Amino acid sequence: QDYYGKELQKSEDLKTNACTTSARPLPKAVRDALERVHEEVVARYYGCGLVIPECLSSCWILDLGSGSGRDCYLLSQLVGEQGHVTGIDMTEGQVEVAKKHIAYHMDKFGYRKPNVEFFHGYMEKLGDAGLADESYDIVISNCVINLTPDKRAVLQEAFRVLKPGGEMYFSDIYASQRLSETIRRHRVLWGECLAGALYWRDLYSIAEEVGFSPPCLVTASPITIGNKELQGIVGDCRFVSATFRLFKVPGGTQAGPGQVIYKGGIMGHERELVFDANFTFKEGEVVDVDAEMAAILQSSRFAEEFLIRAGGANTAALQGCC
Repeated sequence: QDYYGKELQKSEDLKTNACTTSARPLPKAVRDALERVHEEVVARYYGCGLVIPECLSSCWILDLGSGSGRDCYLLSQLVGEQGHVTGIDMTEGQVEVAKKHIAYHMDKFGYRKPNVEFFHGYMEKLGDAGLADESYDIVISNCVINLTPDKRAVLQEAFRVLKPGGEMYFSDIYASQRLSETIRRHRVLWGECLAGALYWRDLYSIAEEVGFSPPCLVTASPITIGNKELQGIVGDCRFVSATFRLFKVPGGTQAGPGQVIYKGGIMGHERELVFDANFTFKEGEVVDVDAEMAAILQSSRFAEEFLIRAGGANTAALQGCC
């Protein structure tokens, strides 16, 4: 809390690029929305790039580790007045910055009542903030899960508050091996998001234990450490900033391998939807998908955006997953 609330006054004070790595090119609607966020909120934000999934209209979104609220205010515009964004952060000073600008943003967006709220609290204990089971469509997180020692509790809580078919879409730092005690206890490496990095294989096992679908890797970028002292401490361990998406596929979902057709029209992704590193859906094109992806598309908020054929190309019935 001291590192983010006191020692860092602005994002330029960071010693590595771990918390500033950009994920992928931004749609114009996202760039325009970012420009309408108050300058103090932007200056006091320390996440890695932007964590903005697609297909957000009217969604209820929870931002874990929302900091000064930049992503919340950006998402507030993308979900619209009928949607809602909740931010929760453990650093009281950051939450105060976010709350201070609610009225400013609602007036700027032309909303009659606020569609954002902020809580001071812990992402491992969302119930303490009054967040109910199955109350959100999407949970996002931007380079903060590494700051908690209990990653399983975070994923478990995210799973609990997500609606069936909901998604956890998050960026974080991952390590090429399990970290030594020396690295994990280093104050600057902790504040720079490296000391708490999860060994990437452990994400897959934790997600499975909690009940999520297998992680879908969206993007990954190597982390550079410009400080020689820090380089010496981490040794041959390598770090990446990666964005994953996890889905809460309902237990009774029946899906096998099939073919899907993206209808097009999602704002900012009208002609092409880059879903993850393996699947890119172009408007009107038939794409073969495995059973896992078919189940995700069928049960999530993306269902209305696709036509799905069960089985192979010769299957007669074309099913609309609405």
